[in-house]
Amino acid sequence: MSEWAIAVTAREQAELVAIEPPSELGRTQVRGHTLYTLISPGTELAWAYTGSQFPAYPGYSAVFRVEETGPDVSNIAVGDLVFSMGRHQSIQQHEASRVVPLPEGLPPEDAVIARLMGVTMTTLMTTTARPGDRVMVMGAGPVGYLGAQNLRLAAYDVIVVEPNDARREMAARSGVCATFARAPLDDSAWKGTIALALECSGHEGAALDACRMVRKRGEVVLVGTPWRQHTNLTAHELTHTIFHNYVVLRSGWEWEVPMDAGDFRPHSIFTGFCQALRWLQQGLVPLAGLTRQLDPRNAQAIYQDLLHQRGEGLYAILDWGQLP
Repeated sequence: MSEWAIAVTAREQAELVAIEPPSELGRTQVRGHTLYTLISPGTELAWAYTGSQFPAYPGYSAVFRVEETGPDVSNIAVGDLVFSMGRHQSIQQHEASRVVPLPEGLPPEDAVIARLMGVTMTTLMTTTARPGDRVMVMGAGPVGYLGAQNLRLAAYDVIVVEPNDARREMAARSGVCATFARAPLDDSAWKGTIALALECSGHEGAALDACRMVRKRGEVVLVGTPWRQHTNLTAHELTHTIFHNYVVLRSGWEWEVPMDAGDFRPHSIFTGFCQALRWLQQGLVPLAGLTRQLDPRNAQAIYQDLLHQRGEGLYAILDWGQLP
């Protein structure tokens, strides 16, 4: 019996294709059928859907119900709902150490959001900014919106800069302290007061504005991938601002922290996922009206809508229960 996966078979061509089910379960692995997966539009559109290597099998956020466990698995039981970094496919098989049981009462369709929350959790673990400091998020897309929520829940004073009216309104309703269509560079009440700026848009102009907004020795963390050039800004404009404003400019690479915590490294990718799942379970991340549950059989239309920024909300969630 075949299982199913989304494959990008050519540029801008996504299909639901048959795949062979895993043939053997490892001693430390768990397996089960997928309930939901979450599309990460930035990565999946740039790397897979408009990429150059085919076939590509995208996806890195899945929730499934455990149906089988290997003989050496002791912390996961059959019937458990678990979160994983799984692809868009109808069956998941992972090492037990690479899945996280869902907190009781957390809807599985919400749990997949934890993966994108994890992108900016690394910055929370590594920043020198402290709770109560004023921080700024540039771009309220899928990652930026959740980055603002992470910072808000960690007791920072959060402002969001987002030129899109609908996304800016979503951010405003979520509880951040202020939103702007563009960085308030001419307002002394804001300029020079930012301890940390998360640049989540991948736009070089936003990165330069962030460097102009932060206080002396403020951090600008580049979370958004600069997939393409947007302006004719020069490196001199950026380096001049960094030098004269004493900016700490660094990558927001999420894999800077280890996958697992240790005695001397208590923070990790998976502790970040656990925290995200707890916040989601507690209902602290506003998601009303931001998610859409979609049929994987409509993969081509879904990716086209994401590419051309059509559709409601921020998060496209694939409901694998819709398959016959």
